[in-house]
Amino acid sequence: MRRYPEVEMDVEDDEFAKLIRRMNPPRVVIDNDSCGDATVIRVDSVNKHGILLEVVQVLTDLDLVIRKAYISSDGSWFMDVFNVTDCDGNKLWDEEIISYIKKSLESEACLFPKLQNSVGIMPSTEDTLIEITGSDRPGLLSEICAVLATQMSHVVKAELWTHNNRVAAVLHVTHESTEGAIEDPQQLSTLKELLCNVLRGDHDPRMGTMTVSMGLTHTERRLHQMMFHDRDYERVEVKEAVGNKSRPQVTVMDCSEKDYTVVILRSKDRPKLLFDTICTLTDMQYVVFHGTASAGKEEAYQEYYIRHVDGLPISSEVEQQHLIQCLEAAVERRASDGLELELKTEDEVGSLSEITRVFRENGLTIRRAEISTEGGKEVDTFHLSETSGNPVDAKTIDSIRRQLGQTIVRVKQNPLLEAKPPPEVVSTVSFFFGNLFRASFQSFRLIRSYS
Repeated sequence: MRRYPEVEMDVEDDEFAKLIRRMNPPRVVIDNDSCGDATVIRVDSVNKHGILLEVVQVLTDLDLVIRKAYISSDGSWFMDVFNVTDCDGNKLWDEEIISYIKKSLESEACLFPKLQNSVGIMPSTEDTLIEITGSDRPGLLSEICAVLATQMSHVVKAELWTHNNRVAAVLHVTHESTEGAIEDPQQLSTLKELLCNVLRGDHDPRMGTMTVSMGLTHTERRLHQMMFHDRDYERVEVKEAVGNKSRPQVTVMDCSEKDYTVVILRSKDRPKLLFDTICTLTDMQYVVFHGTASAGKEEAYQEYYIRHVDGLPISSEVEQQHLIQCLEAAVERRASDGLELELKTEDEVGSLSEITRVFRENGLTIRRAEISTEGGKEVDTFHLSETSGNPVDAKTIDSIRRQLGQTIVRVKQNPLLEAKPPPEVVSTVSFFFGNLFRASFQSFRLIRSYS
């Protein structure tokens, strides 16, 4: 199986590459006229490994929906075309958003994307960034929050993913007394020891890990990297939740006449799906030379013609199977069919510990979580299911509301109500797009039509 080392460049070659790119900066065209139901964004630039991910990352960070994508990057130049809308299905008319997209994609940061932690450059002095991985189990986040509370540590922002009995989380933590970063080495050492004890699984040879990051990072990309390095793609036998949809279908085949490896991915559509697959391909050191993605009524369809960064296609069946496993994991990590619950409360030390304790005592397990604080308020979104894997029933939701008192609890999505979704639930757009070669040739013609 091929290993995936960091790419190293000769200093002189790197400086020459920077000069070439500065002489040929990216050109971004945002067009609201040529497509009836979407804004067309075309990006032309000198090619660079990782730049496709940076472009997709800018769009998905704005919560834009990429309905179609056409990718072509043979040689030293690449051109990507994206048909996008906002979350409500409208074209982009906001001049501030349009200006932000152009400035971001034409910036030097996009010209020279970082291959590992992506965005991080300057250290943060406002909080301590903690990364943890380990074995997942019911009540784990509650135990983590309890440890932090006893150490006078306050979670101001966090994101947690679970997949295949593994868990990864990125936590922004401050010290209660200073409301700033935790700087005492002894306190950090104690915190690490306590958290690793909590993260250690009973029957798992892999130890829980906790690290302190000294710089900023793109949280979602970092979570992908953490789960990949923790080998969450190694499937375990678990009881699937009621209402869980079929797994993604990934096919990897040779395209010997063009010396590519072809990857075809079909799955249920959801937000940020394209980012998740491109992120995984990039971090596994694959380059997408051509590709298409599109939205239809049945499923999401993505097709990529790839090679490894060394210029070679995949040469073994073992590596093909490894790529299939990793792409399946990339799609599944963010997917969730459990109860989506949003909570708003006063931002107080220990509040997150109390919320997660209530979940645990009501027999719920957390599949995903997003925690944020702003203006003295804490806003949390949790994806929950019963520890048995079944959806959360109405009685349990009522019990949570009673126990949390003044906390505002809002159900955003519940599989039990799929037949009659509430107004605040946005239906998922799914799609299907042609067969392998027809889709490819059509997309290349469309790319030329925008030239």
